[in-house]
Amino acid sequence: MNPQHRDDDPLVTPNAAPIPTATVDAEALGEQAEVERRHDALDDLPKVDARYIWFMVLAQFGVFMAFITPLAISLSIRVNELAPGREEVLGFITGAGALFVMLTAPFMGVWSDRTRTRLGRRRPFMIGGMVVGVVSLVVMALAPNVLVLGLGWVLAQWGWGTVLGNLQNSTADRLPEEQRGKVAGLTGFATQVAPVFGVILTFGVTGNALLLFLIPGFIGVVLVTLFVTLVPEADSRALPKDPMTIGGLLRKYVYNPKQYPDFSWNWLGRFLFYFGLTLNTTFTAFFFASRLGVEVTEVAGIIATLGGVGVLAVTAGALGGGFLSDRFRRRKVFVLGGGSLMAVGMLLVAFATDLPLLITGSLVVSAGIGMFSAVDQALLLDVLPEKATDAGRFMGITGFATSIPQSAAPLIASAVLLVGVTGGEKNYTLLYVIAAALTLLGGLVILRIRSVR
Repeated sequence: MNPQHRDDDPLVTPNAAPIPTATVDAEALGEQAEVERRHDALDDLPKVDARYIWFMVLAQFGVFMAFITPLAISLSIRVNELAPGREEVLGFITGAGALFVMLTAPFMGVWSDRTRTRLGRRRPFMIGGMVVGVVSLVVMALAPNVLVLGLGWVLAQWGWGTVLGNLQNSTADRLPEEQRGKVAGLTGFATQVAPVFGVILTFGVTGNALLLFLIPGFIGVVLVTLFVTLVPEADSRALPKDPMTIGGLLRKYVYNPKQYPDFSWNWLGRFLFYFGLTLNTTFTAFFFASRLGVEVTEVAGIIATLGGVGVLAVTAGALGGGFLSDRFRRRKVFVLGGGSLMAVGMLLVAFATDLPLLITGSLVVSAGIGMFSAVDQALLLDVLPEKATDAGRFMGITGFATSIPQSAAPLIASAVLLVGVTGGEKNYTLLYVIAAALTLLGGLVILRIRSVR
């Protein structure tokens, strides 16, 4: 962390009062100008070096390899083994995991902000998260029933989610504005292609549950360990200690949206986009099996092949959007473009009846995901409040925008799949149309942000 921007920086006022939105006097306007001046000062960070960028990219690649590969294929295979013909169970499991993370993420962020160790504030949580994450993979691999499988996924969300959250907290601590789009593009690309490589690596071991989960997990541990050991973080023991009561902690879960309107609009846009994305991805394996007339266990190869082709689309979306948003100093148009691409791709997939159209729609979806996730992450760092003192807290609150959809969307999707159908059929068309509408709306909401172009 830049020593010029410590938590005791006199420019920081973490408890600044909300700015009235109706009638304001000269004093209030002066306070608003001071808040903006402090925000600009906190954004005046030195550029990070190439080592930081590339080990950050590798670490996030590793987390998503370990964490999202189960969601892409491994969980579906295990659900099919433990509860054959009941794919709605997958929605309940993923929803429970997301609900747990939603309730704990701000607490973990506040705890990280206030951690005082020789290793700094973020690295202890990366190490602890990896330990929990590996345990979770073993639990899911050996689960004798869906209840234990669900417990394993909750642990996975908590452990690997904590690692990812503190990697992102580190970017809030360290990245200046002119590097955010570039780094977000690179990490966005890495996190989108990581599950693809995870599926490819596990294609030949789908019959061995332990290897199915532990091969991606091993890669995740190696790559995160490289970041933890080779990227220095300042000793945080000299930073001021901020005792926290239970009441104070609970208040950290909320904030005044009027005080930070741009952060709030970004939160809402992200919420809508990821709600649509979760509707789109939760039942991918079952959807492909239904449309192509094959068993769920046979879908791994199809998804792996499709994912491999989709790497180019994700690359174009994430790197193109991230680098260009830095180049032109514009974020919103690229975020909207990502949401629009995602919506078009989902509609193609929704009405696809053969593999070529499924491939075309999936490629468009991949480009949209890459562009939105990369540029919106840079946009988040642009509008993130109180970076010097409460970056982890507000990153945790931002996590609600993804964890609430991950919790609620699978449950809603399970109900949507039953609308207007009989017997064992599922209404995947309606599910994907709703998902398309939500992702487009998420891009449109971002246009309400005023402080960023």
